[in-house]
Amino acid sequence: MENRMQTKKKTAVLAGYLAFSVLLVIFDQWSKHLAVAHLKGQADIPLIKDVFELSYLENTGMAWGLFAGGRWIFLAGTVLILALIFYALVRAPLTGRYRPLRGVLTVLAAGAAGNLIDRLLHGYVVDFFSFCLIDFPIFNVADCYVVVSGILFVLLFLFYYKDEDLAVFVPSFLNRKERKNGEKKFCDLRTCNK
Repeated sequence: MENRMQTKKKTAVLAGYLAFSVLLVIFDQWSKHLAVAHLKGQADIPLIKDVFELSYLENTGMAWGLFAGGRWIFLAGTVLILALIFYALVRAPLTGRYRPLRGVLTVLAAGAAGNLIDRLLHGYVVDFFSFCLIDFPIFNVADCYVVVSGILFVLLFLFYYKDEDLAVFVPSFLNRKERKNGEKKFCDLRTCNK
């Protein structure tokens, strides 16, 4: 009974994060729709002279046009990333300690999904924010989601989570080793091979 209630609660929590991610994707797609409608075929629109402008670009690669035309690589990579995010969201305990991680993963998933939709529908990603002050690639809202959540993800793992917090994400057959008397003990990535 208690296990069933825990499953229902986890399902409700995951549904909430999924709904938030869907809202972020909708905002990203709406912003790209506006870019196509108002920027495609038009001159760049400076917002801060010689610093920041709106500039339409159809990007078949990633930043600075790297791997242009590698659509299938991006599609496969994005599906793998989304599957890993889903796995982590399901495995994360329903304690407040993992709330920041669930939030960051939700935003990361929205960014990945937003650009995945573009690649599936058009074969390219619509970019439109441009920092002209420096040689910075043109980007979009989904890219903002990915960069901000990526930075927060790294900070969480460097300064917030400990090895024992991360053990919940490693399948049991990988994060346990047997002692001679049959007792199992936790081993992290640094000590498993000793």
